[in-house]
This record gives sequence, C-alpha cells and structure tokens, in this order.
Amino acid sequence: MGRRLTPNRRALVELLGRSVRPLAIPEILVRRPGLAQSSVYRNLVALEEAGVVHRVVTGEGSARYELADDLAGHHHHLVCRACGAVEDVPATRAVEASLEAMERDLARRRGFRSENHRIDLVGVCHDCA
Repeated sequence: MGRRLTPNRRALVELLGRSVRPLAIPEILVRRPGLAQSSVYRNLVALEEAGVVHRVVTGEGSARYELADDLAGHHHHLVCRACGAVEDVPATRAVEASLEAMERDLARRRGFRSENHRIDLVGVCHDCA
C-alpha cells in the first residue's frame, strides 16, 4: 500500500469488506459514527490512491466506495441514475470471454493493451422505475 494502515483506515477497509454493496460516505458515517467526516474523506482518498478502495461514480458528482477487485473479487455494477443506488453483479464467464476477445482485437488492431476493465450499467432501479 505504501502508506500506514492507521486504525481509521483499517476500520474503513473492514467496513467496506463486510458490505454487500458499495457505500456512500453518509452510509459509512452511520455505520461508524465515531469516524469524523473529514477523516473518512481523507482516508478514502488515500486508500483509493493505494489501490485498496475503488470509487463508483453514480452521477451528479456522488460516489460510493468498495474494496478493489483484488480484495473483493471481480464484478460489475448496476447504477441507478435516479437514486444513486449501486448493486454488485457477478462477472459471468460469457461476458468476460467476450471482453477478452474484444481486448485481443483492440490490441491487434490498435496496439492498445488493457490492464483491467469495469462495467457499470447505468439506468433506473426497480424502486425508481
């Protein structure tokens, strides 16, 4: 990580590791009321820069946070543009095989080498529909 794993950073990593979906900062503060909002912002930035945490942008500048794929396992997201809810969905073999074929084709045709990918399907959730 290259940075100290302070008690607040450890608490954030543990909290995100227990969550079944990415969390917004207000949700983090409700679940860990002892953490100061400014500390949560600062530590999430540090954890994101270290590659431990991934930020999922939900539109209009809001974001949710989750552990990076290396820690949580590879998956994709359903993002509601109305309420900002984010749901994790598994990365199926068929989708991953199709993306790998596309990556090989792009490498051959354009010389682009992909390091990883994320798929966020943006739309409207069941509750907002």
